[in-house]
Amino acid sequence: MSSAPRSPTRSRPSSSVAQSRSAHSPNRSRGGSSAASAANGTSNAASKKDPISRPGAYSVTQTTSGPAQVLRVQVPQGVRPGSEFTVQHARRSVRVRCPITSGPGKTLQITVPPEPIKERKRLIAAKLTAADGLGGGGCEEMTAEVVKSNEKRMEKYREWQKQQQISSKKEPQTTPTAAPPPPLPSINEQASKSPKREPPKQIQNSPSSTTKSSDRPKAFLVTIPPDIHPGMPFTIDVQGKRYVIPCPPDAGPGKKVKIVPPRSRANSSAGNNNNDSSTSVGNRSRANSAASVNTSNHSTAPNRSRADSSSSTGDLEEFSESSEMPIQQQPQPSKLQMFEVRVPAGVEPGQPFALLANGQRVLVTCPPNVQVGQKIRFNLPVTAQMVQNIQLQYENEKGSASGWCRTIRVSDLKFQWVRVTKHSGANEDSDESPSTLDESRRLLDVNAMNDFSFRKSAYGRHLTLLKGNDARLRTGILSWVPAKDATVDSKLVLHQKVLLSYADIAAIQQKPFADKLVWFEESLSKLLLIPWEEGHVKMYLRRTYLLQDSVDAIMALSRTQLRQRWRLEFVNEPAVDAGGVTREWFQLITEQIFDPNFGLWMSSANNQACSTINPTSEISCPSDHLIYFRFLGRMMGRALLDRQLIHGHLVRSLYKHILGWPITFDDLAAQDEEYYNSLHALTEMDEDTLEALCLDFTVTEELFGAHQTIDLVPNGADIDVTKDNLVEYLEANLRYHMLEHTRPQLTELLLGFFDVVPESVLTVFDSHELELILCGLPTIDMEDWEANTKYAGHFKDLEEKHKVVKWFWEVVRNDFDQEMKARLLQFVTGTSGVPSRGFSVLQGNDGNIKKFCLQGVEGGVHTYPRAHTCFNRLDLPLYQGKGELRSRLKTAITLSAVGFDMD
Repeated sequence: MSSAPRSPTRSRPSSSVAQSRSAHSPNRSRGGSSAASAANGTSNAASKKDPISRPGAYSVTQTTSGPAQVLRVQVPQGVRPGSEFTVQHARRSVRVRCPITSGPGKTLQITVPPEPIKERKRLIAAKLTAADGLGGGGCEEMTAEVVKSNEKRMEKYREWQKQQQISSKKEPQTTPTAAPPPPLPSINEQASKSPKREPPKQIQNSPSSTTKSSDRPKAFLVTIPPDIHPGMPFTIDVQGKRYVIPCPPDAGPGKKVKIVPPRSRANSSAGNNNNDSSTSVGNRSRANSAASVNTSNHSTAPNRSRADSSSSTGDLEEFSESSEMPIQQQPQPSKLQMFEVRVPAGVEPGQPFALLANGQRVLVTCPPNVQVGQKIRFNLPVTAQMVQNIQLQYENEKGSASGWCRTIRVSDLKFQWVRVTKHSGANEDSDESPSTLDESRRLLDVNAMNDFSFRKSAYGRHLTLLKGNDARLRTGILSWVPAKDATVDSKLVLHQKVLLSYADIAAIQQKPFADKLVWFEESLSKLLLIPWEEGHVKMYLRRTYLLQDSVDAIMALSRTQLRQRWRLEFVNEPAVDAGGVTREWFQLITEQIFDPNFGLWMSSANNQACSTINPTSEISCPSDHLIYFRFLGRMMGRALLDRQLIHGHLVRSLYKHILGWPITFDDLAAQDEEYYNSLHALTEMDEDTLEALCLDFTVTEELFGAHQTIDLVPNGADIDVTKDNLVEYLEANLRYHMLEHTRPQLTELLLGFFDVVPESVLTVFDSHELELILCGLPTIDMEDWEANTKYAGHFKDLEEKHKVVKWFWEVVRNDFDQEMKARLLQFVTGTSGVPSRGFSVLQGNDGNIKKFCLQGVEGGVHTYPRAHTCFNRLDLPLYQGKGELRSRLKTAITLSAVGFDMD
């Protein structure tokens, strides 16, 4: 690998890909139905005798023929009380149970339900809608009516996009939401734990100010407490009043922010004409208060004691500035969280009983007409105390203290990403085991979240959902944002009913993978899948046109029908679908669609066993390539619900996109390490060397032998890369290769996936777990694995006879279950898949055979094992014992998904 920078040039597949498509699937026709049928998404069957006469998807519903009928029948002789007998009514046989108070010869009055009638409707495939206003690839332009219905969503999107652009150019200013002070007992507890603080320090006013000091709004410098991170609220006491301030996104523990509390009624009416910029605040202790806040570049406060870290009250220093005006007070109602509980034994209607809700003890009064054992629901205001401990760690069972995690944002109760690091006084490269770090050392890595770092900076995708021309197919806009701004709903809501709260999701996410899998298969699938009696879908498919018929069938379904029960039938094959037909269907479809010769997917440059989106898929399937990606997304989501497997391992960044995980430059290295090294080399160059390369904000790609220049930013060809804008150039490169390069295809893939499985549900899994669920645990032949392993470094001479190598195989063979073995493969090779011909044909990044390799290194070089996925190599330190090797290896494997810095 060359460390010298090179001009970003990428190759695309040859034209033979487009020619090979015709061999896999015949030409598709989507215009065979009338406009009226297509608009309704249904069509009458061609044959009245057999409604399933044409290939496609059919919606099967049960309707009643009329009202229920009341009959009087006589109990036959020989029928005992409690036993059943048959009554013939018209063409129906009705079973009746004899009451215990009745007997033979007595007359009963029974109600016969109406006879159910099954109705089948053939569904017509819907068309995709282009969110950007441009058609193509199977998408049609958005109609004027739909554009109008999306106006509010687009206004929110444009406002959000404007805020993103502002925050990327200058320090953001945030306005805290006013809220009443926390309950007095918790305040007293915090005050008792906190040491005495220095009195507020007044800062001299600027002599250039022409406004009288008494008329000028007073500002204060507040030191963020050690346990407060962006988005988390904390309280301050100013002039006898208490305010709740959210920590700004670019601040963190120890940093100072400037706040301007609203002035009282008396002050606002004295000698100030700007009465619009402040509102009166009552003297009550629970009056809502608001303050203006912005970050300040003052020096951070000195380190505090551990006892002081439990306080969430900021230090104040009075500060006055004529240009800083207080904002208008905007009190907002508190967020509410719904809880559901069963009335315990011994509680009567109207009687109160105590319970714990999210760690808080509350008193609930049993409603009237509610008995013991029945469920009741109640709402509680969401406070910082309730959500500050809700975190999705994505760590091992010992609870390590680094990497990215999700936490609740109090403003909208959504999950947001934060990066947690070691104690601020600890060395990032220390050899301390992550499992030994306690909670007091879990601090936010503010610099990694706000400042650019080639090693730590992370970004995420943001999907804005919009209505489509057809109600069955939504559309959306995919955006690239800093990881801290990539949010997701923290609860699962269907039909205005909360099925999972953020506390439920956090509790499930902390479980081992096996327990999460059981929960998903046995509990969540039952919540999402619709019972058979409420309607189901019948698919009638031809094997000779399997992909064509399947795409038409799946693209005809609404989001509700995607969660109904499915039954598949192949033409002229009267086999009953008890699971085997569906399993074969998933296998055949995904094999064909992931085939590189089909032109939609291609093998990764670094790992031939993994597939990535082909950016030139439009050449292979010009009229419908985006339809295939929406179809595949729906298939993958349904496979997750049905516990089916797909035949195709994706590159790691695509699993992260599905889960909404942070994307880093390491993900670029996993796909193209040579390009990654070229970008990294730019960060180590001086200004003269960098400018001598004559780089601009473009990339050059090769398509069928012709070079094509693409702007990374508007007018990128006119912008030279310098030391001042190098960060923007690196970010633009990462954005292009991880998102922009395949934005239309990725958007449809995500929309299809979320048509079936809500995004909030996926927050319980990491990218490795999602691959194992979709692709299954591989069948690993340990003898084949050991026999086809190479040894290098300190293991080269003794090979498998080296004691560390013996310990390694003993740990893998005896201590690792199937899941951990698969994760070890993921860690070293980049995928859990095993070649069909075994480990002897394991490939590297260049497509050549590169067997699994163990390389022995000195213990001082690395503390933990390090993987090189492009070479299928594991650097294994010379540990002193098998127990140490087992512990370090498990830690490295488990934490590889969260970006933990192990060296």
